[in-house]
Amino acid sequence: MTGLRKRRVSRPPLVLVALAVLGLAVFVVPLLGLLARTPWRDLPALLTGEIVADALRLSMVSSLAATALSAVVGVPLAWVLARVEFPGRSIVRGLVLLPLVIPPVVGGAALLFALGRRGLIGEPLNQATGLVLPFSTWGVVLAVTFVAMPFLVITVEGALRNLDSRYEGAAATLGAKRWTVLRRVTFPMIAPSLVAGLVLTWARALGEFGATITFAGNLPGRTQTLPLAVFVALESDRDTAVALSLLMVAISLAVLVALRGRWWRSL
Repeated sequence: MTGLRKRRVSRPPLVLVALAVLGLAVFVVPLLGLLARTPWRDLPALLTGEIVADALRLSMVSSLAATALSAVVGVPLAWVLARVEFPGRSIVRGLVLLPLVIPPVVGGAALLFALGRRGLIGEPLNQATGLVLPFSTWGVVLAVTFVAMPFLVITVEGALRNLDSRYEGAAATLGAKRWTVLRRVTFPMIAPSLVAGLVLTWARALGEFGATITFAGNLPGRTQTLPLAVFVALESDRDTAVALSLLMVAISLAVLVALRGRWWRSL
């Protein structure tokens, strides 16, 4: 009798199930439309074209470079936000996470006004070195780093906040120096969250569109990434656009499935 009562209590309300199915349809139906429109027979030829190859190469290079750059500066930033008390820390955290909520086009415009040829920093930089960041591959890397790095910062910061500091304290008590504690205790303990943050950063960088086209432009072979190639192909070659879209969906879905909930558990 008790078991029967428990089964009745654990049964979800039909209204919530129906609404959940409706919510799932919001995500599934567009993907079904994409799959229905995919030219399966021509897919290998479409994905091996010169334009697609150039866009894929640039997307891989820029996303990996953005991930590496995010690791170099984002992990220390996450550590400071998690471990150091200072005035205005909440404001700093808000600024770091701002790219998660503002439109990417706004981020691209901000980069252009700051680092463009006539920008706040771009103009003196150009006069001193001749370097022009907009409409260049480095411009793509900066744009996708600006948008993607917050994923790494928020993930690593959450892991550091949830880390039991007694292990670090024990290592310090035994004579380990700060860098040794970081290398031998802290980083190994947050390794799953660090890997999850890096993978999410890479996936977000791979799919970035708005900031890239605003700051770096859409130059084939130079700044045209996969999302920009999809945008152009929609105007002239729908089959290529669908093939590229399917490729990016497959990559993104594989990344999310591989994470197995690690990112959400680290927050």
